[in-house]
Amino acid sequence: MSLYISGIQQCGEGVVNAAEAALYYKELLGFDCLVFDDIAEASLMTNYTGNKIYSRRALLTMNMQGGGGLELWQFMNRTPLAPKQKVTRADIGISVIKIKTRNIEKAFAFFKNRQQEKLTTIELDVASRKRFFLEDKFQNTFEIVEVDNFFADTSHVCGGVYGAVIGVSNLADATIFYQNILHSAKIIVEDEHHFILKNEKSSTGAFSNLLGAFEVELVQATNLNTKIYEDRYWGDLGFIHLCLDVLDMSAYKRAQLEQGNSFTVDSEGFFEMDKAGGRFCYMEDDDGTLIELVETYKVPIMKKLGWYLNLKNRKSRRPLSSWMLKLLGLSKVKQVMDS
Repeated sequence: MSLYISGIQQCGEGVVNAAEAALYYKELLGFDCLVFDDIAEASLMTNYTGNKIYSRRALLTMNMQGGGGLELWQFMNRTPLAPKQKVTRADIGISVIKIKTRNIEKAFAFFKNRQQEKLTTIELDVASRKRFFLEDKFQNTFEIVEVDNFFADTSHVCGGVYGAVIGVSNLADATIFYQNILHSAKIIVEDEHHFILKNEKSSTGAFSNLLGAFEVELVQATNLNTKIYEDRYWGDLGFIHLCLDVLDMSAYKRAQLEQGNSFTVDSEGFFEMDKAGGRFCYMEDDDGTLIELVETYKVPIMKKLGWYLNLKNRKSRRPLSSWMLKLLGLSKVKQVMDS
């Protein structure tokens, strides 16, 4: 059991139009819960935006079957840059996001029937699980993988974010780093090309039942000359970060500093996004891939009625009850959103 990490909170994705992307992923992947929609200046991220403050729109959407969400990030006053070449697993950085499904054949049939995305065939991954890859209309790659860890059941064939594939320049060193930041990660695959680190569903943390088990797959990059975000900004097109849900940021930071890991960004006090808020930090792995860390203090349930989950002074580390977590699903990604 991890002392500090309760799951993957979300994966950040840079897009041209956050509203369009939210509606697209609602239909494509079942991310129909809207946690926040915020427009503000990214004043704390200048380390990664050329020392200039840019305005941005950020939407966090989730799939209530469980798993992490998608934070869709849009520059408001800058045209985002696409990768110089097609992103592959041979590159350094986050190349693939894993999405979980109960039934791989049913999921494959759903996406094939859409005839809008590019699919590979169903195959076994290195852990002998059924999976296939999907390239969306933004040229991002998702791995649809069959697992058995879900929070609820909805009509969609997919659940939320289950993990990420991260290309690294040195597999042995990267494994040590990610084991340290994930704490209780168990190695379920170990060979000269891959290390898959898995965290079982945590028994602590307000959102642990919703976020569930997760994994990080580290791949030895063969294209060491290509970092996915080299000469581009955080927020440009593609998968910009992987975000972990942290229970006690101050204690976690102390533990990481003792391991020799540094923090590049720390909001320190309360940071608000729309009506949600908390403390957020960033770390980098040895290749500069960004890991976000968020300790959540406040989450809106029904903003119009002034209903919020206030976790700032919550002393218990026990998971929130299922009925309370399901209230988060009341706020929906609407069919018509202002762009």
